[in-house]
Amino acid sequence: MRFAAVIVACLSIAQAEEMGVLRKLSENKLAPMAGLPVCISMAVESGDPSKGPSVIVFKGTAGCAIPWHWHTPTEHVMIVSGSARVEMKGGSSATLGPGGYAMMPSKHVHQFTCTSACSAFVSSDRAFDIHYVDADGKEISPDAALAKKK
Repeated sequence: MRFAAVIVACLSIAQAEEMGVLRKLSENKLAPMAGLPVCISMAVESGDPSKGPSVIVFKGTAGCAIPWHWHTPTEHVMIVSGSARVEMKGGSSATLGPGGYAMMPSKHVHQFTCTSACSAFVSSDRAFDIHYVDADGKEISPDAALAKKK
């Protein structure tokens, strides 16, 4: 059911993009997405994340964590409100507030935690996907990854 709603939203957005898009954050209809923690809700702002480049807005509750994972596309994240801890495997970590920016190259393992209720924009240069990994970097199912965070 949620997948069908995302497809309908993408089709509506595609039609609107021909005329340009203007939308207040409060006008978005955010919803959970399969494969992500239930404490995250999101909406597509532009593009079709199942097929190509897109911009997604999301909100997360305080303490909400997306465990270690990677994406095929390069991911750009810009914090709108609240704060979030972004940790890159083998690299830097930072707590980012409004206006904070993070870029994760394709297939770069990272994790994201809202340290307070947060909202952000995610821009992807290709179809959006998420691949969770265990402590050894081995890919695991979303259910296994998300069960560890409960």
